[in-house]
Amino acid sequence: MRWDPDRYAAFADDRARPFHDLVAQVAWSAGDGREAPRRVVDLGCGPGTLTATLAARWPGAQVVGIDSSAEMLATAPSDVPGLAFELGAIEDWTPGATDDVVVTNAALQWVPSHVELLPRWFAAMPSGGWFAMQVPGNFDSPSHALMRSVAADGPWAPALDGVLRADPVLDPAGYLGLMLDAGLEARAWETTYAQLLSGDDPVLAWVRGTGLRPAVAALDAADPTGALTTAFTERYAALLRTAYPAGPHGTVYPFRRVFAVGRKR
Repeated sequence: MRWDPDRYAAFADDRARPFHDLVAQVAWSAGDGREAPRRVVDLGCGPGTLTATLAARWPGAQVVGIDSSAEMLATAPSDVPGLAFELGAIEDWTPGATDDVVVTNAALQWVPSHVELLPRWFAAMPSGGWFAMQVPGNFDSPSHALMRSVAADGPWAPALDGVLRADPVLDPAGYLGLMLDAGLEARAWETTYAQLLSGDDPVLAWVRGTGLRPAVAALDAADPTGALTTAFTERYAALLRTAYPAGPHGTVYPFRRVFAVGRKR
């Protein structure tokens, strides 16, 4: 399943807002006179544009972005002091002794085992370290519920069986509990962003860059001619137009996000 950096970047400003809201809650203070964390890790960094802002915030730190997509990393900035990128799967990563800040933005929903991984990561992080995470919480929204219902009813159903998960993330209380159980000082919350989208079928364009990708990949593999993908997408797009009608200012797409931030004692 390949990522398309250009398609993902089509809504760059809207996708960046939760990242900045998340990182703003990391109040770094080592308590030992250090003005910057030693190492900052961005798990699932994508094209690395937002990772570069971490290097700007903590210029004295080594900042590393990790992502499993070579296509995404190929577009990452290469001229920012202190910033580097690594190709790797999130589930294979383990915190190091100097990983003082770990950020993961809209990535853990792609890792089915992340609920089991989080306690291990918290245990391995250094004392005083911060962990900040954000995941989409809109899997019950019309955009995703319709995607699953269309996937289950049509000639494409066999190819999409088991591809789309109903709810791969916890609610804020779930992540808060994991952090508190691990001994972190933590807080968690959710925010629904009213994204104002423009153009033809803008909600379809949004999900093409993220949530729809597994379905398209499975359909393309089942039918390389693209006919199955086209038929599925057309039916799904028609339902999206009804669920998200265009208004005088554009199409409003409510997008719920789940946040959790913790500091290890």
